[in-house]
Amino acid sequence: MRRFFVSAEEIKNNKAFISGSNAHHLATVLRLKEGAKIIVFDGTGWEYVVVLKKITKELVEGEIEEKRVSLRETKSEITLIQGIPKGDKMDFIIQKCTELGVAKIIPLITERTVVKLDKERMAKKQNRWQKIAQEAAKQCQRATVPVISEIYSWPVLLTSLTTSDPAVVLWEKEEARGFKDYLQSKPELTKLQIIIGPEGGFSQGEIEQLREKGVQSVTLGPRILRTETAGLAALTMVLYQLGDLG
Repeated sequence: MRRFFVSAEEIKNNKAFISGSNAHHLATVLRLKEGAKIIVFDGTGWEYVVVLKKITKELVEGEIEEKRVSLRETKSEITLIQGIPKGDKMDFIIQKCTELGVAKIIPLITERTVVKLDKERMAKKQNRWQKIAQEAAKQCQRATVPVISEIYSWPVLLTSLTTSDPAVVLWEKEEARGFKDYLQSKPELTKLQIIIGPEGGFSQGEIEQLREKGVQSVTLGPRILRTETAGLAALTMVLYQLGDLG
């Protein structure tokens, strides 16, 4: 069955309502007819089997036949805090990490971030990235859409970090502790923040500030990964270690 995303407000009185471009796509491209069944998800973990009742290019109305909790979500809440890279690399990171099961992504401006954004462009970027996460969740049949937060400055990130929420920073100069060792030392881990720098990585000063906040620096191994690869590798390791992959 075809899958469509709707906001939680569009699920009411045992009915689902699909509007905008999704309604147009359903009516004119897919040409689904009344009586057809689709799956609707609202990004909160629920999905619905819906029987179509009324179809127009502007609005589609359906009756909910079944409501169920998705079994495709991970058991762990993983947040990726990603230094914003150049070009469209952030699009790729958001899409692929959504497919893997990330819960939240925080775009971050660091000392070595090349991209320059004013407030208006920041808002546009965040909106675009959230749509990418939504489409990726739909494609991989997730019922929860990761939250793409507002873009954090470095001071905002430091303020947000607390010792109660475990966090690691991937750092190419770390030699004492590997990420695998860190994960194996925390078998009951259910929540983790993974911090990754942009193309130029983090400065020594930034690493020291993170350590002062209780963030553990770890390495992924002897090879230096691109920023758009590091998050995927780290997220895969976490989910494998916790039994959500493989």
